[in-house]
Amino acid sequence: MAQVQITDIEEVTRHALLAHGAAANVAATMANAVAWAEARDNRICGLYYLESYCQQLQTGRVKGDVEPLVTKPRPGVVEVDAQYGFAQPAFSAAFGDAWEAAKTNGLASLLIRHAHTCTALGWFTEAIATHGMIGFGATNASPIVAPPGGKTRVIGTNPMSFAVPDGEGGVAMMFDQSTTTVALGRITMAKAAGEPIPEGWAVDVDGNPTTDPEAALKGSLCSVGGYKGWGLGLMVEIMAAGLAGGTASRDVKPLKAPEGAPHDLGHSFLLIDPGVRPDFHAMVAGLAEAVSKDDGARMPGRGKALREAVEVPDALWDATKTLAAQ
Repeated sequence: MAQVQITDIEEVTRHALLAHGAAANVAATMANAVAWAEARDNRICGLYYLESYCQQLQTGRVKGDVEPLVTKPRPGVVEVDAQYGFAQPAFSAAFGDAWEAAKTNGLASLLIRHAHTCTALGWFTEAIATHGMIGFGATNASPIVAPPGGKTRVIGTNPMSFAVPDGEGGVAMMFDQSTTTVALGRITMAKAAGEPIPEGWAVDVDGNPTTDPEAALKGSLCSVGGYKGWGLGLMVEIMAAGLAGGTASRDVKPLKAPEGAPHDLGHSFLLIDPGVRPDFHAMVAGLAEAVSKDDGARMPGRGKALREAVEVPDALWDATKTLAAQ
């Protein structure tokens, strides 16, 4: 394992994206998102995705040099056409308008369409919270989840994220999670390691529970909490594919495939101004205090030190440096 500084990960990632056709501002934004994920131990959304980004930049599956088109069809709605580029630069282009709309109206939606996968939703909702707003985000993915009792894939892992400001420029709580028991990457990692998966993570092609990751990848993932998580997954599907105008999960092609049609996903965000309640931050602080009375208990996203360096498999780090050198 190589011990790599997060700052080095960000810089090498930026060079890799530049080398494969990303514009300077796009490369910088995406490198920041990759480093953000690695610093939080979200390996699935970090360097794990870089090779795919580079391959798809070269094949044109994602556009690395487009300018997002921002429109404001209603006072509380900001829409951005990512033009088949990355979601992060599209969000950045529209965020100022969305923040102003939320400040004026108390609530605003920021809807991104024609975009690449957004990987870590927390990157977006944390930005909303550190700017003083409550943030909610939803996006969908290629089909891998069947309804409880069924076996036909209908929706993706369909993650959602929620972040709350602390009133001092920080984050009082944040979660970023798929609506399945685990993310798909956990299954692929288990397969690569030759390890079984716990029962309850997935079912096989016939809808039967399985501990075999290969059978799971041919079958379907399970919604977290059974029918309760299934409802959340459908909620996210409607927010992303319906409200934001993205492609329905059942029509989304595998996200990491080097070639093919653009992802064409929708990402839906809500910005809510907590200033409508003068005692809002005191209430949240009191809740956090109550949660932390038990040793080891904390609000989601709080009390976790960000890593300044992480261990990266030698093969992955060598491949990353090779991408940057091309």
